[in-house]
Amino acid sequence: MNSQQESRRNFMKTVATGCALAGMGVFHLPGYAVDEEKPKTVKKPRLTCSSVNYQSLPLDEACRRISALGFEAIDIWDWPNCKHLVEIDEKYHTEGFAELLEKNKLELCGFSTYSTSYPKYAALLGELGGGNVVRGTTGRASDVPLSQQWKNFLEALKPELELCEKYNSWMCVENHGGNTILDELDSFKALLDLDPHPRLGIALAPYHILNKKESVADAIRLCGDRLRFIYLWTNESDEKQLPGLGTTEVAEWFKALEEIKFSHNWTPFMHGEPEPDRMDEFHRQSLEFLRKFTDR
Repeated sequence: MNSQQESRRNFMKTVATGCALAGMGVFHLPGYAVDEEKPKTVKKPRLTCSSVNYQSLPLDEACRRISALGFEAIDIWDWPNCKHLVEIDEKYHTEGFAELLEKNKLELCGFSTYSTSYPKYAALLGELGGGNVVRGTTGRASDVPLSQQWKNFLEALKPELELCEKYNSWMCVENHGGNTILDELDSFKALLDLDPHPRLGIALAPYHILNKKESVADAIRLCGDRLRFIYLWTNESDEKQLPGLGTTEVAEWFKALEEIKFSHNWTPFMHGEPEPDRMDEFHRQSLEFLRKFTDR
């Protein structure tokens, strides 16, 4: 075996435990007291970019830009106009994608599967070390108690949660508009009151909370340790969806994240992606704004 092959094999061994070791450090926001004499038990959240923000680009170019901007991790999407997850499955496979991540010094946050089925990619995610699987829920019926609708949904989700257990991954349901079973704060409580499977988390989309005229900070506190992923996404138009480019105040979001000792992934986000060079500039502006809260 030559040195290049040995290096690749050693890297693949590292990937297998990547999620368990990723993002180690101290979560330190301005004003967050850290006693340097005590063990550091809170991990630092990873600054993550969703690949759908570069949906017009092949995956290798998207990774290059995301890394150059200073992001630490990537969230891979399958979406009508973003086939990056399909590209991994059909072109890169496990080893090739692991090498692409290594080349760009990126960690894998996980897969967003709004337009596909997680079971198809469960083994792939597991081979890459595991991670988040972000997905939607289902529509809300007016004639069935919300708690029963959640019980039905979670029962149907059991096979996928078992796959998450097998492949060291976490199913993260996203709140959405349009009268879904996870939209208003009462629906978060209905879910959490059921104490669902430990591999079930929440991917919080403030855009939809704001659309309901409810408090994002309250939603964060309600989610508590079930929160594994947050889109830093405001309910404004065009690039103003990114924090700092519009007028939405987000300081309370970070105060709430500090209170729950959030340690997973935060993701500046927008839909309606501009061409890549403009997307780069918008992300730069948003990241500069966010550094006052993330202490990076």
